[in-house]
Amino acid sequence: MRRWKHRAVSTGWIAVVFVGVMLLVFGTCLTGFAASIEPVNGSLAQTSGTVVPERDYFKGPLKVITLNVAHGRKKAFNQILLSWNTIHKNVQETGYVLKATAADIVALQEADGPSWWSGHFDHVALLAKVAGFPWYARAGHMDTWSLHYGTALLARRPYQETMAHRFKASWPTPAKGFLMGRFGWYPRGQITQKPTFVDVISVHLDFSRQSVRARQIEEMRTVLAGRKNPLIILGDFNSDWLAEDSVVREMSRQSGLQVYRPEATDLGTYGSKRLDWIVISADLEFISYAVLTDEMSDHLGVIAEIGLKP
Repeated sequence: MRRWKHRAVSTGWIAVVFVGVMLLVFGTCLTGFAASIEPVNGSLAQTSGTVVPERDYFKGPLKVITLNVAHGRKKAFNQILLSWNTIHKNVQETGYVLKATAADIVALQEADGPSWWSGHFDHVALLAKVAGFPWYARAGHMDTWSLHYGTALLARRPYQETMAHRFKASWPTPAKGFLMGRFGWYPRGQITQKPTFVDVISVHLDFSRQSVRARQIEEMRTVLAGRKNPLIILGDFNSDWLAEDSVVREMSRQSGLQVYRPEATDLGTYGSKRLDWIVISADLEFISYAVLTDEMSDHLGVIAEIGLKP
């Protein structure tokens, strides 16, 4: 009897996960078939044209982090299998780690708004509160069937501008996209010097096909073509530099964007694979770069200090 009961429970959980996946697939069918601008949610998230006082610009090197937060499940198989209390605790613990890093900007992927499968609360808002970020923005690239998630940015200083973009549909995989924030910045740390503006992007690319990832990279390049600011792209690219068809390597080759020690084998973020990247424009430089060892997700976070080249 006990074996049969255990088997029934296991089968029940499998059924729940299956139904969740089917809802996700059907939700994908209903959204994201054309590239579109998504609303940005957040605490005092600015839009284009907002005037931010220069005293509120970043000063000195920027400390940035990218992290796929995996819908708050940490290393569990699926968030559907976890209680809401467990997910809430997971998100809080991630917030404590982010607070301890003293980062200026954190880019998140698989970051949930209120969703039925992850506790019905805004993960990004809770992370911002616990980690002490006064400003945050969340883009819902998936926004259907009571599922609201995508990319996000947490920031210590106010946005000059925000822009969200959903990539063209890649059925049957879920909708992906990117969120951009523009910030005022005194790279040398002295407000008597001329400030600059920097574009910071949180992006998540398709996990299943190289052809889709390449198309999404090209789509991002097209959307950002008219922008001339220094650029920092943070995200889960689902692509390793050493892979034969690496979109990260091809993007760097075509655009002149820089990555830190591209062929390193000791910077894995998903097992031994290096799927999570910080990519910067040629006018910027890496001052430091490391993979975080805290297990906040099935991905490890990446942290870097970035300055403006002389």
